[in-house]
Order: sequence, then C-alpha cells, then structure tokens
Amino acid sequence: MATNEDQEMELEALRSIYEGDDCFREISPVSFQYRIGENGDPKAFLIEISWPETYPQTAPIISMNAFFNNTISVAVKQNILDKLMEEVEVNLGTAMTYTLFEYAKDNKELLMENQPVHMVTSVGNNISVGTPEIAPSSKKRDKKEQLSKTQKRKLADKTDHKGELPRGWNWVDVIK
Repeated sequence: MATNEDQEMELEALRSIYEGDDCFREISPVSFQYRIGENGDPKAFLIEISWPETYPQTAPIISMNAFFNNTISVAVKQNILDKLMEEVEVNLGTAMTYTLFEYAKDNKELLMENQPVHMVTSVGNNISVGTPEIAPSSKKRDKKEQLSKTQKRKLADKTDHKGELPRGWNWVDVIK
C-alpha cells in the first residue's frame, strides 16, 4: 500500500474516532492537535502532530510549541516529547497518531508529575507595570444590597416605569 493511501486511511479513521470531541482539532489533512486534560486544569497540555511526506515509515513531527503550553516548564515539555518519541520508535511503520494521543491521555499524570501546580508566567508579570495594590482593589466590588420582595414592591409602587420617582415626591406643603 502506498504511503499516501496509508495517510488517507488514518485520516479517515481519526475523523471518525474524534468526531464531536472538543479536544481534537484537525489543522490540515496532515496536521492535528489534541488537548490532554480539561481547559481549566493547570496540568493540561496540547500536543501537535504533523505528518511528513513519508509517514508512517518515518516518524511524525511532534510539537508542544502551542500558546496553550506556555505555562508548562521546558523540562516537562522535553520529558513529554521524549516519552512520545519512545512510543514513535515502537510503532514505526504503522499508523500511530491515535496511539500517541491515547498514550498521552493515559499517562497524563506521569508525564506532568514534575510540573508545579501553581506556576506564575512571565507574561502576567510584564502586563502589570503599576503598583500591585491597585490591581486587587479593582477586582473587589461592593456587593449590591439585596432587597426583599416587599421592599422591591414598595420601591416599584413609588417609582414610574423608568425607575424614577414622580415629580414633586419630596415637596413640602408650606400652607396648610
């Protein structure tokens, strides 16, 4: 079977397997991304696999340079790539994109064990140039006073449909 036929068959299989999966994204017919973990998870990462012309006889190009992976340390990225390349060597000559994605999903905790949970990115530090006391105070907002049902009804009776008090509501009778 020709290399292009192998790629077409694997592409068709990937499309049918990951149909409706939010984690999988087909960038082009020879390039795919898969997110391991949930969006809010600090140990989530994104793998990008691209097929060269002679794939599956040659190894695919595996990348972790996506913006999603900015919070992951370089050592952890390299560790993930090394483990995935070990899997590539085992599966060389066969369709392996699905196998690599599943390997990463199954071994997520093992791959991310050296990743600190709370990592401060340098991007966040460069954005705020002002004093650090200003930022927390702007995030805190005063809670709006909660009114009971009767309080709301009384307020609605006093005001018109626009929420304004009628003209002369605070006038004082001078002559009685």
